[in-house]
Amino acid sequence: MSDEGTRVSRRKLFGLAGAGVALAGAGAAAGVGIDRSGGGSTAQAATTTVDFHGAHQAGIVTPTQQNLHFAAFDVTTTDVGELRQLLRTWTSAARRMTAGQEVVPNGAVGGAAEAPPGDTGEALDLPASDLTLTIGFGPSLFDDRFGLAAKRPPQLIDLPLFPKDKLDPARTGGDLCIQACANDPQVAVHAVRNLARLGFGVTAVRWSQLGFGRSSSTSRAQATPRNLFGFKDGTNNVKSEDTDILRDEVWAVAGDGQPWMAGGTYLVARRIQMHIETWDREPLEGQEQIIGRTKGTGAPLGQTAEFDEVDLGVRGAGGVPLIADDAHIRLASHQTLNGTRILRRGYNFVDGSDGVGHLEAGLFFLAFNRDTRKQYVPMQQALSSKDAMMEYVQHTGSAHFAVPPGPTPTSSWGDGLFA
Repeated sequence: MSDEGTRVSRRKLFGLAGAGVALAGAGAAAGVGIDRSGGGSTAQAATTTVDFHGAHQAGIVTPTQQNLHFAAFDVTTTDVGELRQLLRTWTSAARRMTAGQEVVPNGAVGGAAEAPPGDTGEALDLPASDLTLTIGFGPSLFDDRFGLAAKRPPQLIDLPLFPKDKLDPARTGGDLCIQACANDPQVAVHAVRNLARLGFGVTAVRWSQLGFGRSSSTSRAQATPRNLFGFKDGTNNVKSEDTDILRDEVWAVAGDGQPWMAGGTYLVARRIQMHIETWDREPLEGQEQIIGRTKGTGAPLGQTAEFDEVDLGVRGAGGVPLIADDAHIRLASHQTLNGTRILRRGYNFVDGSDGVGHLEAGLFFLAFNRDTRKQYVPMQQALSSKDAMMEYVQHTGSAHFAVPPGPTPTSSWGDGLFA
């Protein structure tokens, strides 16, 4: 083979390692206005890091960052040893990146000139930006390939097809997922890009989603954000300060069926396309009746302030309920759902246009709960069959993952699963 042929082959080989990882690269522009000056200092990095270790994985109750890069992976190897080693490698890389370090020491520019860099380099000089990396295991990982069938938690169901779903198989499912959240979009994209690169030959990206502008708050220190319909979103979301609710509704315990999941939780990811052009033609009064809140303050109809207690029985002139039977907040409320609650962690997205003059935009819904069978599924069945807002949204992607407990400084993401 000629020298030129050798160079081309190498280019193809190492190009594949990053294939699919540029993914929706243009969407990273969502982080407009980020101040990146002086990002390389150790002092600044130390003030923008989230601890990777703990009883629970970071990126669940962590105050929601502004940007998301979420990726689902198929495991392409049938060698369980290769999968276990990859999870160790991913953990080591995640531990370093969340601390504001390169994937490997001197990875971007300090290695041999004749070899591909060990870090792709686009996060050089940037602080960690509160980066969190969270892993999940999909139902399909527990098939016959790796001897894990007996380890599958009963809560990790294959999600049903809900009324009005129009799921794209190319945006659905996955053996593994990585959720990268950060306050700089380039930091989040860099993290997923490099983990996908490390997985070359063992995993392949199945689908991914970029998100911007968090659509929920996970701490009372955060103001309530707005979704692309212009309404405050997640006012009544479970917060990190709600420790009793988190204990009962989010964190798994050994007695739930799989001891290796104690301290973990279950992640539901749903890509929800919003028909925003149709919504924009709806009168303000109609929009507020569909949601059940005022658009300006976010107050429940019949109340005056955003955090006023929702009164589902409040009535207006002629005894008509102010919050309609098909209003979104009625159907999603824990009062209607027998006290059931979930922890939401969603993001807005705009992925260009759909080819017929409409924006491909919406909400990438992420939620964590202790038992998806008893929490998310009944809620979504009610919403998808009764919610007036379903006229303006369509669920186009869906996935479900078991999120194990947090790692220790000496453990890896897959240790409990393979113990």
